[in-house]
Amino acid sequence: MPERQIIKSMKRLALIIFISLFIASCYYDVEEELYPNGCGTGSITFTSTIVPVLKNNCYDCHSSSNVQGGVILEGYANVKTYVSNGKLLSSIKHDGNSFAMPQGEPKLSDCLINKIETWINNGAPNN
Repeated sequence: MPERQIIKSMKRLALIIFISLFIASCYYDVEEELYPNGCGTGSITFTSTIVPVLKNNCYDCHSSSNVQGGVILEGYANVKTYVSNGKLLSSIKHDGNSFAMPQGEPKLSDCLINKIETWINNGAPNN
């Protein structure tokens, strides 16, 4: 009988270890949730902050070489047009007032949206 109890105990222990490893493997960190103030919005410029976001997320469909929907986001003057009419921020926030962009993709990270919104709230300077 003691042998059966040992085997039963070992099976329970193995099951506990397996469940613990399974639960631990499902965990992931979201940087914005772990470090909510990690999104620096202090020194945002069009050239060093906004253009890279646009290049990485918008130019595939909205550049002078690939104009979709009649929207070009290449160059300050073009971007400023969509800032002024509110469509840039509305689109990236997926607020329902403009087409959600990037189309068919998840919304940009809150950090990137905050940077663009901060730049716009600062007057959208050409810097």
